[in-house]
Amino acid sequence: MKIKIIFLFFGLFILSCNNSTTLKNVTYQWPDGITPPIAEKKAKELIVHGDVRIDNYYWMNDFFKKGPDSTNVVNYLKAENAYLDTMMSGLKGLRETLFSEMKGRIKEKDESVPYKDNGYWYYARFEEGKQYAVYCRKKENLDAHEEIIHNANIAAEGKNYYSAAGLKVSDNNEFLAIGEDDVSRRLYKLKFKNLKTGIYFPETILNTEGGSYAWAADNKTVFYIKKDLTTLLGNQVWRHQVGTDPAKDTKVYEEKDYRHYMGVSRSKSKKYVFIYSELGEQQSEVLYLDAEKPNGEFSVFNSRSMGLLYDVDHFENNFFIRTNLQAPNFRLMECALGKTNVENWKEVIAHRPDVYLSSVSVFNKHLVVSELKAGLTQIRIINPKSKSDYYLEFSEPAYLASVGANPDFNTNVLRFNYTSFVTPNSVFDYNMDTKERELKKQTEVVGGYNKDEFVSERIFVKATDGSQIPVSIIYKKGMLKNGENPLLLYAYGSYGSNSFATFSSNRLSLLNRGFIYALAHIRGGQEMGRQWYDEGKMLNKKNTFTDFINCGEFLVKEEYTSSKHLYAMGGSAGGLLMGAISNMAPDLWNGIIAAVPFVDVITTMSDASIPLTTGEYLEWGNPSIKEEYFYMKSYSPIDNVGTKNYPNMLVTTGLHDSQVQYFEPAKWVAKLRELKTDKNKLFLNTNMDAGHGGASGRFDYLKDIALQYSFLFALEGITK
Repeated sequence: MKIKIIFLFFGLFILSCNNSTTLKNVTYQWPDGITPPIAEKKAKELIVHGDVRIDNYYWMNDFFKKGPDSTNVVNYLKAENAYLDTMMSGLKGLRETLFSEMKGRIKEKDESVPYKDNGYWYYARFEEGKQYAVYCRKKENLDAHEEIIHNANIAAEGKNYYSAAGLKVSDNNEFLAIGEDDVSRRLYKLKFKNLKTGIYFPETILNTEGGSYAWAADNKTVFYIKKDLTTLLGNQVWRHQVGTDPAKDTKVYEEKDYRHYMGVSRSKSKKYVFIYSELGEQQSEVLYLDAEKPNGEFSVFNSRSMGLLYDVDHFENNFFIRTNLQAPNFRLMECALGKTNVENWKEVIAHRPDVYLSSVSVFNKHLVVSELKAGLTQIRIINPKSKSDYYLEFSEPAYLASVGANPDFNTNVLRFNYTSFVTPNSVFDYNMDTKERELKKQTEVVGGYNKDEFVSERIFVKATDGSQIPVSIIYKKGMLKNGENPLLLYAYGSYGSNSFATFSSNRLSLLNRGFIYALAHIRGGQEMGRQWYDEGKMLNKKNTFTDFINCGEFLVKEEYTSSKHLYAMGGSAGGLLMGAISNMAPDLWNGIIAAVPFVDVITTMSDASIPLTTGEYLEWGNPSIKEEYFYMKSYSPIDNVGTKNYPNMLVTTGLHDSQVQYFEPAKWVAKLRELKTDKNKLFLNTNMDAGHGGASGRFDYLKDIALQYSFLFALEGITK
């Protein structure tokens, strides 16, 4: 789903930088006399509820309205890129140094920890110098012959962008379903490969939801989701028989509510195929089908009802249901096969006001429950027969523990992942009976890394309304609270998506050059439970912004930093946060990085032709409703740009972005140039070949990070 995809990207992309011990020593000299691009103004009057807005840059959406021949738009974006390149030309050496540092810390020849599924061990490996993964398997044991099921390096040859998703193998282990995107528009081409011969079947199915594929038990039927080409939302489930013409496929379900997000999956038991449909953390519905009867009709598990959320997994003669039924933080229930309506649900784990039940993994003798308490993740092991339970213990102040790949149902070994600000990504196998844990792999930091050189903290900041906001912090040991430290504060704060303290070898460059890094767990996420999300959305959205500002003010007050050295960063919906705080508290920050920012809230939410708009009404509001319109307008970044000073700003976007269209940040920068009264730096960087996730290669994205951090370092006088 959108929020997960977005959070997965920014967790890896934004929390980064690498190694050096050079601190600030000189002032970077920006080139003089360079004039920034001035966008043409074409006034367009927008009237809603009697309110008149003038958009001088509405014409910038021409690239997708009129096609790639819209030269005015492309020329403007290229002019902004050229301006940035000229102004930052003196930082070329620093950018190259940063890229080399970050790339040098990555173990180029690497391999994931294999997991066993249906008689095969599956893993991905990286070859030295290659950008993409090679997906492999071995039959029965790890000494067996390696089978390459997909080499993404070969598939990506000659392409500016490439992404593979899905890679679902049939029950007989003979056929592979795989989705591929070579545009970065998240419209995946579904293909099928015979793993015995290595030959692809002739058909290709266009415009599918990447990765949302499910095999039936007959080894020839696949269920997939088609996307609406206007909204870019999946709205239809189709049934396909491998080796046949897709024109003969059968539509088995169509979502009539255009606000819903959809998914297709197989139960862990492989007994059922599920169709999930969800409306913005407000309403969900599951349909299910016996996987051995692929030509049958899907049945509704429980009819949708506004406010009711649930998801389902199968176990023997029961279904387990994680639901918010009379339980804002969710509880676990169960029902018998054939009795799936809500009146037949029975409680297994009760609701707790201070614990959010995130997910449940079913094993033959154990239930593994992922929970959130006080902003930290917990893994709970339950024996359903004895009713006994216990929690895995973790000692660091801020961390992320998560259930890993566990396709095997008949095992007492749990695969889980662990990381923190100071501990690299680690994979463990844990015996749920003996409580023995085995470290299978910890991501290697090439060149060496000593966690004892760094300090991780977790503090709470009092918000304007008295709420306690968790903040995770990391810095180099020996840091003095004297107000002179440069500090980068990051947050997301939307869609109920959680941000956690995770390790990044790239971030070492930031820390070793004297920066403090802080992650604010502001409202709009769900780190503190469901109410944390409800208090940061719709007509409570401003809490997200004031929380972030409160965190910045606290860090200044406690002399971690000062306004001269405080920087803010966020992307996508976190870019909206950046736009809002730049208007609300411009003097608090020396610099802001807004990556693929959602900043034109009213215009986008008023245009149903813009991808994903209709599915967002319950997150931001519907402009056709007067109260919601004026509330959104009160914080919409582009509508609140004023004639005043703004901090230094770097704004990034992608021409093919399917989540936040390129014209939002472009229009925002143009309006800022028009109205701002300061001489601070304002740059727009557009990736002309990529979309929301930026560059797709294993190393190419590091160039974007090098750009972002060279911008920060230049503002701090760090030139090496």
